[in-house]
Amino acid sequence: MGGLQGMNFSVEMETGTGKTYVYLRSIYELNKLYGFKKFVIVVPSIAIREGVLKNLQITHEHFQTLFDRAQLNYDVYDSKKVSNLRGFACNNSIQILVINIDAFAKDENIINKPNDKLTGKRPVEFIQGVNPIVIVDEPQNMETENRKKAIANLNPLCTLRYSATHTNLYNLVYSLNPVKAYDLGLVKQIEVDSVISENAMNEPFIQLENISAAKTKITAKIKIDCNTDKGVVKKSVTVRAGDDIYKLSKEREIYKEGFIIDEIDAGGGAITLTNGLTLSKGETQGGMNDEVMKFMLRRTVEEHIKKERVYKDKGIKVLSLFFIDKVKNYREYDANGNQAKGKFAGWFEEIYQKEAAKPAFSGLLPYAVDDVHNGYFSQDSKGRVKDTEGESQADYDTYKLIMQDKEKLLDPETPLRFIFSHSALREGWDNPNVFQICTLNETKSEIKKRQEIGRGLRLPVNQNGERIFDRNINKLTVVANERYEDFAKALQKEIQEDCGVDFSGRIKNRGDRQKVNFRKGFEADPKFLEIWEKIKFQTRYSVDYKTDELITLAAKAVKDMPETKKPSIRSTTHGLTITGEGVGGILVRDAGIDYGTEGFDMPDMLTYIQSKTELTRHTILEILKKSERLSEVLLNPQLFMDNAAAAVKSALYDLMADGIKYEKIGGKVYEMTLFNDADFEIYLDGFTFTVKNPGKTIYENYIPLDSSVENQFARDCETHENIEFFFKLPNWFKINTPIGAYNPDLAIVFKGEKKIYFVAETKGKEQELRGSEKLKIKCGAEHFKKFEDVVYKRVSSVSELNE
Repeated sequence: MGGLQGMNFSVEMETGTGKTYVYLRSIYELNKLYGFKKFVIVVPSIAIREGVLKNLQITHEHFQTLFDRAQLNYDVYDSKKVSNLRGFACNNSIQILVINIDAFAKDENIINKPNDKLTGKRPVEFIQGVNPIVIVDEPQNMETENRKKAIANLNPLCTLRYSATHTNLYNLVYSLNPVKAYDLGLVKQIEVDSVISENAMNEPFIQLENISAAKTKITAKIKIDCNTDKGVVKKSVTVRAGDDIYKLSKEREIYKEGFIIDEIDAGGGAITLTNGLTLSKGETQGGMNDEVMKFMLRRTVEEHIKKERVYKDKGIKVLSLFFIDKVKNYREYDANGNQAKGKFAGWFEEIYQKEAAKPAFSGLLPYAVDDVHNGYFSQDSKGRVKDTEGESQADYDTYKLIMQDKEKLLDPETPLRFIFSHSALREGWDNPNVFQICTLNETKSEIKKRQEIGRGLRLPVNQNGERIFDRNINKLTVVANERYEDFAKALQKEIQEDCGVDFSGRIKNRGDRQKVNFRKGFEADPKFLEIWEKIKFQTRYSVDYKTDELITLAAKAVKDMPETKKPSIRSTTHGLTITGEGVGGILVRDAGIDYGTEGFDMPDMLTYIQSKTELTRHTILEILKKSERLSEVLLNPQLFMDNAAAAVKSALYDLMADGIKYEKIGGKVYEMTLFNDADFEIYLDGFTFTVKNPGKTIYENYIPLDSSVENQFARDCETHENIEFFFKLPNWFKINTPIGAYNPDLAIVFKGEKKIYFVAETKGKEQELRGSEKLKIKCGAEHFKKFEDVVYKRVSSVSELNE
């Protein structure tokens, strides 16, 4: 097998399905069948190295029983003991060498330099001389030219590559992708408990997403709350030093004092505002961050204790894993170096004691609260825990401890059940009995969803070490600070990109962009000109209404508006489904908690509503007083203002629609030159109509449409004998209305007993229209009243045109 792929063979196995076991067993099988004895396992990190060693240790007796006590030695490469490589090369038993890629990828590595202890030989020559079979664990981390060259330099007989997320599938020999693994029940089922704040826009919210440093300028991308026509929404904006967040937020009063970008520090990855606030990349100010994390902690504890009650009699230990990005949130130190509880440890103990004391869980966990939780973190020279990147000597010691404690943690008699660990140490955790995973990061990170769930996908074991295959038990709950839909969408995208899984059905195959062509010469077609000459005129509108009537109607609308809810944190749990159609889910349960608004600054309510409605402050005050809902502003100022503004606008638009009148603007028309298809490209989708009879329309090949109702309507227009001509009105054909421009759907020449010229707005028969859509349709009808022989109609099918 020549070419670039050479003697590389790829095995794709989903995380948690026993990849390490499979390649260790393959070593024994290759020895039994063909007599191969020299194997090198190349790993990309300390965490994976420790995992491989643990697997070699705990499977040794199992494999000895299966393979007639085949003699086997395994060792970890140590640059201080290079002479051990002589034993690897010379011994006649099965030899396994576990080595980190960083130990031999550079020329200056000890393994690649002549060594006096080895009579001037380079240590790597002992490996090269025996043509080992090289097993690469997580090869996607070894795709640089340097690393590929280093692996080839080991002079392997062949290279076997094992991963769930290959970058390149060289000679793929087996694939167990996430969909298959999920279908076969080889991993836990997944539930996503989505915890997000709602209606919490009463304090200044800022999140630093990114910093970019170009030659001439440094910019930062931040997320803030912005005023929009639809109320306050979160938006990402790019800023430079000196930019005023108050202005960028469309004058949100909450950002008025001290929210100017003072400095952007690209080197330190932080921004400073004129009020002294400093944010590091990914960090958030406002948005009820602490409250959300505390609620996530609570949901994890609740879920854990429920499972504990059900699984205890089955001898299954339940573990919960919290990943945090700042160690001080769990464990702090006072001036004398004494340990103190960080806020997460304090919250945990408060929540756990409250939950464990409930009558339903009496006697379930008879342990002191101090014994049920602990942290696994790397330490400095004084023994203090610290934040790390996951690849230091201190991390090596921590991974070793995690692996050493694996069996202890699985013992139901060991009180420890709730484990806090640093996000950077994520790779070191693969305990099968992790049933809850909760990431409590103050900094928003780009951890992949498959990585996040991967730590808890393995099937659990009972106290006898027997694997559990009951799907009712095998459920992993991921407590996440994002909407379930976003989580599922991101997970599906990753599975597609990482594994090449084609989710046919759920993901539309939109194909390439296609050019839309107008039919040559349609401009001179009498059938087109017949209707175009009637509808091509532009109009303007005027509105007449009485203020007293508006106050009465708007006050009633405010009185009937939705309840003003306090800011809250909501948890919704969805069971994930991973099928050939995509990542979906079903709602399992939900819960929530309300928070007061004490301490929030009261905004200028009248100015805010005035900016949305353009009414006078006096009129707005009269409306609010008459509505008898004014006191609710204290419950949640921002939500009240947004709901009130929407209600007032709705009443105002209804009045406007009743009093609107249109007139033609002299001889102003839509010019024929606007029909230009030079850059007219679309994505083909399920709504696009493919033209079969171009003589009945202005289009030659495709008509771009927006709904299935429109598509069916166009299909019927093409075949209906009474319809002489039809076309989709271009998006530049617009009617001005009080709430923005309106683009009707189709123009139709209908020939029955007499010829009728229709402009149709297509909507489903039972479809309920939003207030803005009703108003636009009402305006459309008023506009076309000014056009002779033109009938404007809302229809769901062609047969309704002549009713």
